[in-house]
Amino acid sequence: MFTEQQFSIPKLQGISEKTIEEHKKLYAGYVKNANLVMNLINESKLEGDGGAYTKGELYRRFAFEYNGMRNHEYYFKLLEANTDPNMDSALVKAIEMHWGSIENWKTTFTELAATRGIGWAMFSWDPSSKTLLMHWVDEQHLGQLQGTTPIIALDMWEHSYVHDYFPSGKKQYINDFMIQMNWKVAEEKYEAAVHTQ
Repeated sequence: MFTEQQFSIPKLQGISEKTIEEHKKLYAGYVKNANLVMNLINESKLEGDGGAYTKGELYRRFAFEYNGMRNHEYYFKLLEANTDPNMDSALVKAIEMHWGSIENWKTTFTELAATRGIGWAMFSWDPSSKTLLMHWVDEQHLGQLQGTTPIIALDMWEHSYVHDYFPSGKKQYINDFMIQMNWKVAEEKYEAAVHTQ
């Protein structure tokens, strides 16, 4: 049903190959569990008050596994290459219109990513308001904005940085991600999102 994607991530500044290797295993677990939970939903005969294993509980769990899978796919694709922002791209022009400059945008996104606790710093396109939005996603499934398309997803769960940076190095991890991010992927995602309205 859901297929594990493969990512070609080069040697990164700050984020070790070991962290990426372990992180990919965690992602594989989300894919496996999304399939497992969906199979349980399809096969389940549970109805009504079946306790902790009602279909409703399975559907709740599915949202966690599914969003964990998809969020990691966005994240890993942004690390497959290091490309600078194309200053003539539609995404950069939209960022400059709203935040004044790429640097202002980076400052604001870094502040978002430094939110206390585990979760995701997200930058998404909202087709209804035709606006780019920054938002925080707790865990995997609390805070996803309905109807938006993620353009940039930064994993701020501790497994993504503590091995290399320790808890006190959170800000350096964010900075290293921003320096090495594949802007071309983000620009293409934005173009595709805007043109599918």
